[in-house]
Amino acid sequence: MHLGVGPNGPIPGRRVAITGLGVVTCCGVGTDALWNGLLGEPMEGERRATDFDPEQWFTTKEARQIDRFAQFSVAVAAMAVADAGDLDADPERSGVVMGTGVGGLESLETQILVYAERGARRVSPRLVPMMMTNAGAAAVSINLGWHGPSETITTACAAGAHSIAHAAWLIASGRCDVVIGGAGEAGMTPVGIAAFANMTALSTSGHSRPFDVRRDGFVITEGAGALVLEDWDRAVARGARIYGELAGAGSTGDAHHITAPVPGGTGAASCMAYAIADAGLEPGDIRHINAHGTSTPLNDKAESDAINSLFGENSPPVTSTKGITGHGLGAAGAIEAVAAVLTIDRGLIPPTAGYGEPDPDIHLDIVHGAARPWTPGPVLSNSFGFGGHNGSLVIAPA
Repeated sequence: MHLGVGPNGPIPGRRVAITGLGVVTCCGVGTDALWNGLLGEPMEGERRATDFDPEQWFTTKEARQIDRFAQFSVAVAAMAVADAGDLDADPERSGVVMGTGVGGLESLETQILVYAERGARRVSPRLVPMMMTNAGAAAVSINLGWHGPSETITTACAAGAHSIAHAAWLIASGRCDVVIGGAGEAGMTPVGIAAFANMTALSTSGHSRPFDVRRDGFVITEGAGALVLEDWDRAVARGARIYGELAGAGSTGDAHHITAPVPGGTGAASCMAYAIADAGLEPGDIRHINAHGTSTPLNDKAESDAINSLFGENSPPVTSTKGITGHGLGAAGAIEAVAAVLTIDRGLIPPTAGYGEPDPDIHLDIVHGAARPWTPGPVLSNSFGFGGHNGSLVIAPA
């Protein structure tokens, strides 16, 4: 991981090791549940994290005082820290960057109904700390007792990737030795779902079919993902299991439209190029792409065009895990970063569930039907959000 790409190329910084993983999805709780889900049968319809029990991490009283998205954030951070082993982290040198797209929408929606039905005096005094988008990062920081930076990035569906990138930058820059990067989302409320449906973003068929000619919108989901990122030399010195390296990151803006990607995917292409350059690599070094691949007509075509413009029509193998997980909005990039690390760790590229009828206008090597064995190499993980926010990560084998 470099500090960024300047006019003369990457600016050197400390290497960033990935030493812990935590994830909650509709597939279940933990990395094994996610992996088994990605290799399993395609899902249909609503995708909630039904296996998540907040009382694994909170008392009943505590759970009532924290929004579901923040519960997810605390849970995945705790899992990632446990997975990392004996961190022995200096609280002053340890930080948290947990993103989200919509924050405590469930709490806000519930209390609006309370206000309408029972009056202003019945609105919960806990509403503000429950709905604020920084509640997830704050809860993680409080739970761990870490005094380093505690920050939130809210860039729609790119928030997870951007949060992990910023967490890595805090290490590469020398500010921190250990940082949790990730994101949580729980936007499956009646109003939230209705809003996405009425803007025709959701699939009317209930199927997530990334890059397939039949795709008709995304399937919304909830969940969270987190990575423990650590100074490479520190991780080696303590004998940590190193899953891989957060080798590079890119961020650009389309400056085009509040919801639609720029035609041709030029913003996405430049974002990927920046991430690859930040890693000190060339496009030909990328061995796999975990695509944003939302299953919407415009997004998938723009991302395909972006990949083709950067890699030519002989792209690296591409998969979209949203065929199984659905689209986790602000948490998507964090969940997919965990999936990318597992793809390296397990030596398999998961198939793109739901893909069966190629789109003649999309020219990519889509992994589908079954997982594909591979010799792990650098993975590019893409996240693109409403507002034209683009984020790409390069994750490399240790």
